[in-house]
Amino acid sequence: MIETLREKLETQFPAVVEELCDIIRIPSVSSGTFDQEKVWESARHVEARFKALGLTTQILNAPAENGEAGRPAVVAQTKKIEGAPTVLLYAHHDVQPAGDESRWITQPFEPSVRDGRLYGRGSSDDGAGIVVHWGALNLLGEDLPLNVTVFIEGEEEIGSPSFNNFLSQYHELLEADYIVVADSDNWQVGAPALTSSLRGVVDVEVHVQVLEHALHSGMFGGPILDAVTLASRLIATFHDANGDVAVAGLGGSKVADVDWDEADFRRDSSLLDCVELTGTGDLASRMWTQPALAIIGFDATSVANSSNTIAPECRFKVSLRTVPGTDGRAAMDSLVAHINANIPFGAKVTVKEGEIGPSYQADLESKAARIAHQSLSDAWGVQSVNIGVGGSIPFISDFQREFPNAQVIVTGVEDPATNAHSENESQHLGDLQSAVLAEALMLLRFAD
Repeated sequence: MIETLREKLETQFPAVVEELCDIIRIPSVSSGTFDQEKVWESARHVEARFKALGLTTQILNAPAENGEAGRPAVVAQTKKIEGAPTVLLYAHHDVQPAGDESRWITQPFEPSVRDGRLYGRGSSDDGAGIVVHWGALNLLGEDLPLNVTVFIEGEEEIGSPSFNNFLSQYHELLEADYIVVADSDNWQVGAPALTSSLRGVVDVEVHVQVLEHALHSGMFGGPILDAVTLASRLIATFHDANGDVAVAGLGGSKVADVDWDEADFRRDSSLLDCVELTGTGDLASRMWTQPALAIIGFDATSVANSSNTIAPECRFKVSLRTVPGTDGRAAMDSLVAHINANIPFGAKVTVKEGEIGPSYQADLESKAARIAHQSLSDAWGVQSVNIGVGGSIPFISDFQREFPNAQVIVTGVEDPATNAHSENESQHLGDLQSAVLAEALMLLRFAD
């Protein structure tokens, strides 16, 4: 069976690549500052491609929590087989902005193949997820032995603001025995993986004020430190001398199941040779099972607009990645408590709480996980591994809450060279082909 499918896929795979190229050509950036008609164009394109496979398709949306209309999602279903299990296949068709286009080797929304990789925004995150589902269904064709619902979301890159309402509104349409989320990573090129854990995320905005207005830095400098200096002193308390997160109560493990070679990590991350790695414990644990904290935004007077004045105020944003299995609300409380306990020189500090995204811990003993590992190993021809992922997919907990009896697995085709969310995003085509075969095998085995 496996070799028959592998040979059939050899003839079909060029069409899979062409489908992905067509997806890349649509700049479906879901951020509100971009043309949202392109997101709808993307949804219509994806709907048409699954309809061409014989599925019943719809473009649907639901209101976000603030009442605004959600971005369009595509839901497609195979013909109902009574008594057979149902699998929900998830991916998303919206993408990140291109960023600095001058840093792209080729145009971000014009696909190009170089050295076995397909380049373009959304080539991997998550256009690859879409075509893995499309390719697996095309590969199996009439031999599909179970019910499949395809759910292609249109707002993952902006935090899925209508996701909860969408699941609730279309509960019966999306209900499934198995849920496959194709939006994650493999261990390396040629080394398949099942995502065993994801960190959660919480963020806050911090406003630091010392003056009602700017003052002459010569006339008043000395007794008064500027807001940027005080904010920097506060930021410095977030990590200890080793670079470990110093916020109390966050937990974590410094031991990982697999080794991550430092030389590989430096190459994959493009870290400057002069920069030392921070933190303690296994390198993989620092990425997967320990907390991580970053300053992801800072508002202050620009160098171009600077003058000889003491800055009265500034603002920065903190993103905290939380340990798998921990409570997001508790992590938020710990972060806010740390900030309030480390205010320098009595500055006026205001904290605005933001997102609380839950973590994910896979049930590796489930039938779905066992089938996934078997299928990944068979498709790639090497043993698959469990990996944690340092990033977050908060909506997985929404799936688990809405469908508590469903078995959820997280797969993906990204690799360390993918550059998701960055310039020159790309997808390894050999791994994409193996992923299509692996998902087809999963679908066949879920039916047993």
